[in-house]
Amino acid sequence: MTKLGVNIDHIATLRQARQALEPDPVAAAILAELAGADGITVHLRADRRHIRDGDVRRLRETVTTRLNLEMAATPEMVRLAADLHPDQATLVPERPEEITTEGGLDILVNPESIEAAIQELEAAGIQASLFIDPEPGQVDAAADLGASMIELNTRAYSEATPRSPDPAGDAFRRELTKVIQAAERGRKKGLKVLAGHGLTYRNVRPVSAIPEIEELNIGHNIIARAALVGLERAVREMLRAMNGAD
Repeated sequence: MTKLGVNIDHIATLRQARQALEPDPVAAAILAELAGADGITVHLRADRRHIRDGDVRRLRETVTTRLNLEMAATPEMVRLAADLHPDQATLVPERPEEITTEGGLDILVNPESIEAAIQELEAAGIQASLFIDPEPGQVDAAADLGASMIELNTRAYSEATPRSPDPAGDAFRRELTKVIQAAERGRKKGLKVLAGHGLTYRNVRPVSAIPEIEELNIGHNIIARAALVGLERAVREMLRAMNGAD
């Protein structure tokens, strides 16, 4: 079965909309774990637009599965990660004006700083992951820099399949093939392979069925569903959509 990491950023987004105390990301993490989530993911952005440092500290004390901290590959964030000590740190690109992460980390542009971040994280006992587009050159570069895992960006696949995927559709086949080939390449390179970005209840199954992909990170679609039916049910429904069983 493919594992599920639940991104709870948008619980904090709702809280920050009113600068209030609720809803609490820690409470959300507990409910997600009770529902069967295999990990909790949060993105600590430079502008702290949703998740705050204190949230990560409390999550570190509470999460009993795995805590994955998404972050930019900057010296400030690497120092914070070493202090907060998540189980995993996923290096992602970040622009102040973006609504959400827009693409994968381009390892080929500035490999030295990324390699330095990986080394510091691993030295602190934190597994380093790189969020990359499903491109052969990016997969090879990730392995060369010493990352222990990669997370394949499924944004293009998700945009090609906003509703139930059409197995005969050119865009579906093209984008899914890219993810499959990148996953196979990553596994051959000795990397643990994860995936995520934009996945929904409707389009998740073809990606979760890729044998080389061990875990999916999904946030917005689960939180959107949770607003209607509750978080525990939303997580369980996503696990069923991924794996076809409770």
